[in-house]
Amino acid sequence: METSIFISIFLILSLLFAGAKIVRPTHRGLIERLGKYNKFAGPGFHWIIPFIDRMYLINITEQMIDAKPQEIITNDNLNATVDAQVYFKVIGTEEGVKSSLYNVDDYTFQIVNLARTTLRNIIGTLTLRSANSERGKMNDELHRTLKNETESWGIIIVRTELKEIDPPTDVQDTMNKVVKAENEKIAAIDYATAAETVADGVKRSKIKEAEGYKRAKVLHAEGEAEAIKLVNEAAEKYFIGNAQLLRKLEALETSLKTNTKIVIPAGSELVNVIGEMAGVLPENGKTKDKKPELVNGTYQR
Repeated sequence: METSIFISIFLILSLLFAGAKIVRPTHRGLIERLGKYNKFAGPGFHWIIPFIDRMYLINITEQMIDAKPQEIITNDNLNATVDAQVYFKVIGTEEGVKSSLYNVDDYTFQIVNLARTTLRNIIGTLTLRSANSERGKMNDELHRTLKNETESWGIIIVRTELKEIDPPTDVQDTMNKVVKAENEKIAAIDYATAAETVADGVKRSKIKEAEGYKRAKVLHAEGEAEAIKLVNEAAEKYFIGNAQLLRKLEALETSLKTNTKIVIPAGSELVNVIGEMAGVLPENGKTKDKKPELVNGTYQR
C-alpha cells in the first residue's frame, strides 16, 4: 500500500514538472493540443499537459543570417564573388508568431535562398563597375524584394547589407591600374590649374605694378609741367623780356650750391644782375666799391 502511494505521488510530481514551461522575454510560445493550435504563450510560467500538449518557442529578437558567398556573372561577362547579410526579426504578436510557424517551413533557410536568388537577378543586369558604385541601390532593391516576399511569414526584414563584390584577381589588378591612372590624371589637372592660377596672379600683380609706375610718372610729369607753368607765369609777370636771364640765374644758383666755379663774360647782363643782388652797382660813377670777385663759388669785394 505504501509503495503504491509512493509511486502515485512520484507520477503526479513527474507530470507536474514535465508540464512546467518557462517562456523568456526574448521568446514567444505556441501551444498545440493533440496537433491543433491551442493558445499563445507570452513571457512567464506556463503549464501544459504532458504527452497531450506541446509548446513551440519562437525567438523574436533581431537576427542576422549570411547569404553565403556565391559567384555571379555580371552583364559584362565577368565573374564576381558576392556576399550579403540579412537582418530580420519575428513579429512578437500572436498572429506574427503563428505565421512564422505555420506559413513557412523554415524561414531562415528560405530567406538565405531568396536573398541569393535576388542578388543574382540584380547583379546580372549590371556591369561590374556599376555594381561596385551602386551598392546603395542594390541594398535598397534587395531589402524591398525580401520585404515583399516575406510579408506573409510574420517577420520583418530590418535591413540588408552587401558584404563584398569581389572580381577575379586579374580584373581587380586592371581596375586598380585604371583607378590609379585616373587619379594621376586628376592630380595633373589640379596641378596645372593651380600653376595657371599662380601665373595669372603674378601677371595681374605685374600689371598693377606697371599701372602704378605709369600713374606715378604721369603725376610727376604733371607736377613738373605745373611747376614750369608757374615759373613761366612768374617770369612773364616779374621778369618781362628777361626769361633767358632768369634761366641763367637758376643755373648759377645750382652751380653755387655745388660749389662750382663758373666764368662770366665781362659786360654781360648777368654780372649786373649779380652785382645788384650783392648790393653793388656797376662802374658808372655811382659805385662806391669795387666789383665783387667770385672766389670759390662766393663773391668777395
